[in-house]
Amino acid sequence: MPISLPSSIDAVQDLLKDANYVADRSLATVLFLSLKMGRPLFLEGEAGVGKTEIAKVLAEQLERPLIRLQCYEGLDVSSAVYEWNYARQMIEIRLAEATDTAEKESLGKDLFSEKFLIKRPLLNALEDNGKGAPVLLIDELDRTDEPFEAYLLEVLSDFQVTIPEMGTIKASEPPIVIVTSNRTREIHDALKRRCLYHWVDYPDAAREKEIISRKLPGADERLSEQIVAFVQKLREDPALFKLPGIAESLDWTNALTELNVISLDPDVINDTLGVLLKYQDDIGRIQGSEAASIIEQINTELEQQN
Repeated sequence: MPISLPSSIDAVQDLLKDANYVADRSLATVLFLSLKMGRPLFLEGEAGVGKTEIAKVLAEQLERPLIRLQCYEGLDVSSAVYEWNYARQMIEIRLAEATDTAEKESLGKDLFSEKFLIKRPLLNALEDNGKGAPVLLIDELDRTDEPFEAYLLEVLSDFQVTIPEMGTIKASEPPIVIVTSNRTREIHDALKRRCLYHWVDYPDAAREKEIISRKLPGADERLSEQIVAFVQKLREDPALFKLPGIAESLDWTNALTELNVISLDPDVINDTLGVLLKYQDDIGRIQGSEAASIIEQINTELEQQN
């Protein structure tokens, strides 16, 4: 049996923390309301801030199946919802041609029955699996085309899909829906109205340090402080093309720990900056004198705090 839904905002925060996901109060509140009201939750924010992870944590902590629809340009109904198994249908037709008339007459009804239906993520999410409502993750919706976005309106408002040959399939228990977007384009208001909304921002220094300590408990504390301070400084730089998210902070901490680094210095930063920044122009801007200046400033600030 699946675990029951959390009964309060504090319970949501505890549930997330048990999986080492450190959420602020506003995120825990909107997530609680989404679960309580049975409404999809639309999470928007920069890449790497932990939007997708929320769905994974919910599925794990509530012991529900996670059904993920990874969006991309050109995604259509046959890839996201269902398609007919045409190869199997053709085999059935060939077999019927070699049999008597009675079987030929019933063939039309059988060809579009469930045994020839290939179910994709959205249809699977609406079916009763005996394990409770699944967590449906519609990831990076902004990568899809607008026609598919329009198709989702029926799914997110009524939790049903219509298959012309079979009729309407409606969920007996609506799935827990998490929709994410990196905001590479605007999502239509009609879809947003069907969801509760939250902007997932970069964590502040205290929360980022707590995330690192929970995710990577073996990391040196002094190193973690320097990494968090360094990343926070980078996020203040408007000239960077892509600011590092918490995912990059964790990767960098893990990489430096693997290298047995216990303190940041300009050489270490220059050698490993490709773990933190993903564009050559950004790396070129920070490497060298800029990195040395930032780490000198950080060390001074940390000494004053201590």
